[in-house]
Amino acid sequence: MKAADPDRVIAAARSWLGTPYHDQASLKGVGCDCLGLARGVWRELVGPEPFPIPPYSRDWGETGPREVLAEGARRMMPEIAPADAGPSALVLFRMMPRAIAKHVGILTGPDTFLHAYERLGVIEEPLSQAWRRRIAFAFIFPQR
Repeated sequence: MKAADPDRVIAAARSWLGTPYHDQASLKGVGCDCLGLARGVWRELVGPEPFPIPPYSRDWGETGPREVLAEGARRMMPEIAPADAGPSALVLFRMMPRAIAKHVGILTGPDTFLHAYERLGVIEEPLSQAWRRRIAFAFIFPQR
C-alpha cells in the first residue's frame, strides 16, 4: 500500500484549523473531535470511511485489554513504529500511563502536530517532550 503524499496530508489537515471542538463530530468548519479530524482528512485523501465509527467514551484514563482505536486504524492504514513517524503520520497518544490510547493527532513537521482539543478546537502546536512521550502508535495515510 503506497503512502499518501505527505504535503497533501498536511494541507488537508491544516484546512481544518479553527474548526470548533465538538465531541464525536467530523464536519470541517462546523465541529470535530480528534478522531473526527482524522476521519475528515481520510475522506479528503482516500475516500469514504470503510466502516461506521461506534460511539466512544471521552475517558482518557480508561484502561482495558483492547486498544480499540489502534485496532481500527490497523484495518485501514499501514502501521509504523512511533520512532519512524514523520510529517503526515497519524499518531495515537496514551494520555495516562497504562491507559488505552485515545487521543489522535497528525504530525505536520518534525516538531509540530495538529489535533482537536476540547475548548480550543483544531489547533497546531509544538510536539513537546510531554506530547512526544505519549505517542503509543503511528500510522500512515494510504494513497487513494
